[in-house]
Amino acid sequence: EPSADTTEGTGISITCSHANIQSHQIIYWYRQLPGQGPTFLAGALRGSQELRSPAGRLSVAADRRSSTLRLAWPRLRDAAVYSCALAD
Repeated sequence: EPSADTTEGTGISITCSHANIQSHQIIYWYRQLPGQGPTFLAGALRGSQELRSPAGRLSVAADRRSSTLRLAWPRLRDAAVYSCALAD
């Protein structure tokens, strides 16, 4: 499974591929902190949007075949499993 590492305060980008995405599907991002269930971070059809917690940005590629979650200033408390999902 893909993993990514960074140091505290150094931004990191996590990219999710969705080559077979349909035009009506929304891209959702979640994170699961250790010992907890998944929590919703953001959802997007296209474009980009700022995230408050954790601070960062979700960007959807122009062709929608990928999306990138950028964590601007990750902290140790942001260490988690980050996942994307598609839904109608």
